[in-house]
Amino acid sequence: MIKGGNRLTLLENGSEYFPALIAALDSALREIHLESYIFFADDTGNRIAEALMRAARRGIETRLLLDGFGSREFDAGSLQALRSAGVVVLFFRPERGRLGLRRHRLRRMHRKLAVIDARIGFVGGINIIDDLHGRDLGAPRQDYAVKIEGPLVADMHIAVHRLWQRVVWSRLGLHRAEEVWLKACTDAVGNQRGAFVTRDNVRQRRTIEAAYLRAIRRARNEILIANAYFLPGLRFRHALIAAARRGVRVRLIVQGHSDHPLYQFAARALYRHFLDNGVMLYEYHATELHAKVAIIDDTWATVGSSNIDPFSLLLSREANLIAHDRSFAAQLRTSLESALQRGAHQIHYRAWQRIPWHTRFVSWVAYGLVRILMGIGGYTRIYDGVDSADRRIRLR
Repeated sequence: MIKGGNRLTLLENGSEYFPALIAALDSALREIHLESYIFFADDTGNRIAEALMRAARRGIETRLLLDGFGSREFDAGSLQALRSAGVVVLFFRPERGRLGLRRHRLRRMHRKLAVIDARIGFVGGINIIDDLHGRDLGAPRQDYAVKIEGPLVADMHIAVHRLWQRVVWSRLGLHRAEEVWLKACTDAVGNQRGAFVTRDNVRQRRTIEAAYLRAIRRARNEILIANAYFLPGLRFRHALIAAARRGVRVRLIVQGHSDHPLYQFAARALYRHFLDNGVMLYEYHATELHAKVAIIDDTWATVGSSNIDPFSLLLSREANLIAHDRSFAAQLRTSLESALQRGAHQIHYRAWQRIPWHTRFVSWVAYGLVRILMGIGGYTRIYDGVDSADRRIRLR
């Protein structure tokens, strides 16, 4: 639901996000709830952990929910220190033993959320990990989060409360008194409009995809998408191509350096299809692109945790802010245009035609392997077919 009266603050990279998050944690009066897919015990992770422990020690109800796969290597010493300080730490679907390809194990909590005192919220794509952590990054990975104040925080508070209770109830032998959760304040603190949207495997299975598709199908001038793992299904591809054919300027920014080479090769299998139909493609090479953001027609923008791939759109729990605000969209556009100038290479049609056949063949093999993984999970038909959920999307 779109709500007005909000103040939205765009945060670029961990250099802006982590200080804002720590300041909010240190100012908490009664309640902290933090969710993260990855929580790594490096310098950044230790700073966040220390802020959580400070809050718990001064009597703040402090909850930390981590994904059982993304944070499966979370430092045992840090975990013990958090719990000893009074931080309640739970894991969503903790991994035990060897990983398999059973469908439920692919259903992860990929959200990055924080709600402090039911009055300040953070949502985005930034995990609790150093910007420079991993693969000898020469510059901070490019990513975004949003600080939210206003009526939308009530929706965020409901979302984190529901998932926390579900994880508590699923843990046999965990019997704690029912936590007293604050009632969120819905007073207006600004003049910006937006919606907080989540994806789960129950009632909100297609919510984020539906929001994208509605906006793309209404686009008249421009679509700019920067997404770390971009492997859209048939509906999404058709919507982008239809927009390009009716004269919309469609630009896609994807990873040039990926921590998942199979995914990158698979995504490149779709380049020819997009280029044939007027979609402009850019690979970001300055550093690792981890963003999951988009701008459509100056007034619609989204920042969140959801990639445009089968695992985010069909399996994982995700959360995005959708802003209906010109100033917010303009600020995000300025940042993305700067990133384009700083380190993105445009993929030109003629150059892509000259790519050796064996390179293109590897991409199609990778694409086939990803589809096989989807098939094992039983999701290929859902991702490519026009099911009842898609018919509802078209009617809106």
